[in-house]
Amino acid sequence: MKPITVSQTAAGSTGTIPLNVNVNPFNIGIAVVVSGTVNYTVQYTFDNVWSATYNSATATWFDHASLAAQTTSQTGNFAFPVAGMRLTVNSGSGTATMTVIQAGLA
Repeated sequence: MKPITVSQTAAGSTGTIPLNVNVNPFNIGIAVVVSGTVNYTVQYTFDNVWSATYNSATATWFDHASLAAQTTSQTGNFAFPVAGMRLTVNSGSGTATMTVIQAGLA
C-alpha cells in the first residue's frame, strides 16, 4: 500500500482508512506528527468497512495500546489484522497528521 496520510485539526475523527486483511504478513506502520497543542488517539475497528451499511459513527472502535491519549509525535504498528483505522483528536487546537503504510502492497 502506498502511504496514506490524514490530518485532523481540533476535536474530531478522520474518515476510516480501510486496510487489506488478506495480506500476509499483515503489518502496518503508523506515524503521527503533532503540530501545536493536541491530544490524539489512533483507533481501529474489526467491523466490515467494505459493507454498504458500514457507518463509522456506529462502528466499534478500540484504542491502539500505545497510541492513546498522546500529546507528542509518536510511531507504532499493528502486527495483527484490523479492518480499518482512524485518527481521533481528543482535545486541543493543533493538528495531528497520521501516515499509514501497509506491508506487502505497492
